[in-house]
Amino acid sequence: MSGHAYQPVLELTRGQIVETIHFGAVAVVDAQGNLAASFGDPSVVTYLRSSAKPFQALAFIEHGGQAAYGLTQPEVAIICSSHSGTDEHVQTVLGIQSKTGVKEAELMCGVHAPFHVPTQEALRRRGEQPTPNRHNCSGKHTGMLAYIRLKRSRGEELPADVPYISIQHPLQQEILKTFAEMCAVGVDQVSIGIDGCSVPNFAVALNQAAYAFARLCDPSGLNPVRAEACRTISAAMSSHPNLVGGPDSFDTHLMNATQGKILCKAGAEGYQTLGLLTGAMGPGSPALGIAIKISDGDLGAHSRAQGDPHGHARPAVTLEVLRQLGAISSAALESLSEYGPTFPIYNWRKIEVGEARPCFLLSFTH
Repeated sequence: MSGHAYQPVLELTRGQIVETIHFGAVAVVDAQGNLAASFGDPSVVTYLRSSAKPFQALAFIEHGGQAAYGLTQPEVAIICSSHSGTDEHVQTVLGIQSKTGVKEAELMCGVHAPFHVPTQEALRRRGEQPTPNRHNCSGKHTGMLAYIRLKRSRGEELPADVPYISIQHPLQQEILKTFAEMCAVGVDQVSIGIDGCSVPNFAVALNQAAYAFARLCDPSGLNPVRAEACRTISAAMSSHPNLVGGPDSFDTHLMNATQGKILCKAGAEGYQTLGLLTGAMGPGSPALGIAIKISDGDLGAHSRAQGDPHGHARPAVTLEVLRQLGAISSAALESLSEYGPTFPIYNWRKIEVGEARPCFLLSFTH
């Protein structure tokens, strides 16, 4: 990887000295695949992590999963989510499991404490241990298992001895193919890794991931069945931001502030994707996909939002990208000011000791 792939995007000061610099790269792409703006190397290849979830859900929706099981819009949203494990999130996942026959014990995502700190504390007070449904990926895993049940109900033979989380499973092969098609790349051009929740995860260039999000927001160039599935997913996510993230989630707060005009889906290790729906920047404005990577992973130890497992650079850079694009109103920026793009840094006594500030300018292609 070139040393120039990532460039300075956010600097943190202490007094008059720049103490910390986060590096990153940005790609902004339209629904025709044209690079509209960038910073750093827009072709740098890295894992989407949880930003891939809308595309991991796409095949299930495209092949009639919502209609077959009578899934509601909130249930579709949580299949695409990295939820924070609140009671509302668990009840929504349980609703899918009730309709599809999937059992919580079948989920192979593992177990972690809810991201939402008040929910963590409530479980502790009740002496209740978290279970797989509290995992931020439980909606995605439930959707995958539901799709397997749907396939079998239609007479498709699937191997019983290959776990659904394996890249060798036909389910994961279909998800990979669908994702590659949305990015307009060959399956062999997608690098495969194992995600935190144990399913296959995908690495492509930032501009390819951004293209996929642009097409999710404007699927008019896709075949009619896939286009309708994309509209189903984008409508569910934009209409139910709290189910895509949660009370402490930047994704949720940004989607609420922009009133359904922007899809927002973070991934681990400093990854962020956005989709600007057609008309988001005014009548007739084109759909855009945005992919951002903070190269150091933007670890949660620097997080400004209690309970958010991600750090502070990713939200601040995201807001600055939207500001430079003219894609976010001053009122929305003000409502999100705790995230940036510039914010004060305090010590433990709440004394202001410095600030965080963006230090990049997008390069516009046209």
